[in-house]
Amino acid sequence: MQGLKRILTAFTLAVCLSSPGKAQQQCTNGFDLDRASGQCLDIDECRTIPEACRGDMVCVNQNGGYLCVPRTNPVYRSPYLNPYSNIYPPPPAPGPVPNYPTVTRPLICRFGYQLDENNQCADVDECASDSHQCNPTQICINTEGGYTCSCTEGYWLLEGQCLDIDECRYGYCQQLCANVPGSYSCTCNPGFTLNDDGRSCQDVNECTSENPCTQTCVNTYGSFLCRCEPGYELEADGVNCSDMDECSFSEFLCQHECVNGPGSYYCICPSGYNLLDDSRSCQDINECEIRNFTCTLQQTCFNIPGEYKCLDPVRCEDPYIQINENRCMCPAENAGCRDQPFTILYRVMDMVSGRSVPSDIFQMQATTRYPGAYYIFQIKSGNEGREFYMRQTGPISATLVMTRPVKGPRTIELDLEMITVNTVINFRGSSVIRLRIYVSQYSF
Repeated sequence: MQGLKRILTAFTLAVCLSSPGKAQQQCTNGFDLDRASGQCLDIDECRTIPEACRGDMVCVNQNGGYLCVPRTNPVYRSPYLNPYSNIYPPPPAPGPVPNYPTVTRPLICRFGYQLDENNQCADVDECASDSHQCNPTQICINTEGGYTCSCTEGYWLLEGQCLDIDECRYGYCQQLCANVPGSYSCTCNPGFTLNDDGRSCQDVNECTSENPCTQTCVNTYGSFLCRCEPGYELEADGVNCSDMDECSFSEFLCQHECVNGPGSYYCICPSGYNLLDDSRSCQDINECEIRNFTCTLQQTCFNIPGEYKCLDPVRCEDPYIQINENRCMCPAENAGCRDQPFTILYRVMDMVSGRSVPSDIFQMQATTRYPGAYYIFQIKSGNEGREFYMRQTGPISATLVMTRPVKGPRTIELDLEMITVNTVINFRGSSVIRLRIYVSQYSF
């Protein structure tokens, strides 16, 4: 051992000598010049080179270099790690070095490098030479002086094994994600399409691409809605539109008759009526006024709702004589007039069918009032259905009241009697209004 120590010491002294004849001293590789003392001092590569040795190798500094040895080799253990460091004490600090000629030592490459043809230390590509220790599931990546084991994209290294990364767990996709070994696949919900980035989704405008609706299409986020034009309603499938029967919704859309059409409806009126500007109400056509009738010259045209009547002239029956065009009188001197009304006045009126009740429809009044006389009003004939009654409204007047609805078309003839009673002269007489009522077929 003492002999080995002397050899190492002699080697150190030899390599630190400066070359003769040079003005400035130079140091070989592995040494640095100490300007204060002018000596070449060893560089401790184990301290100055980061990770000089890797894995289970231990760095052992040498004069002018260093070695990487296994941890189990006690001969090259570092004095700071070796429990037997007192057997191999560190070399003493170098003293003044005699000026001997420089001795060239053989070049030794550090671990992970080897001499090339130019006698230079070149990196060993452990991956290319298949001298690495990477697991078959890993890939080898060469580095300066060594190599590293890594995993392909989509995997991560865990305890020496490459395990698949579940990208779906980390929200790589905006909507739907399917994990596959080493990768992932993004898809979109119905109504969306995958963008070029392969991750995000964009709404599909179904209305412009295919227009699935039969009428109006409204695009929404991820879907669409179908709308129907006025007069149509959306069917249960949410796509097709069918005509809406507005006439079935209400009986008040039209005054007379509602006719359904495609997407709409229209109102019609019966013969004898015109449709008003509101497109639902009917107005009677006055044929007599516009002279659209077929009455003779002797007849009188009388308009009623929806039609007209041709009235014959009034003819008074015996024993009555005609006073004017609508009044007949029975002379008092005629014995046949004793139990008959003194006068008969003919009147005509019209009325719509189903008129609301009770309703005042006609007024009767005495034209002359005599002292001591009073008047009684009554329906003499024509009220077999009891639809009317007389309500006395004053001493000389009364009103005909309809108490039950009357449906048309129908013609009603009532004899309304006014009885005059005079107790002063012990007189009793009567007058009759023969009222003819034409009830139209419709309520308008």
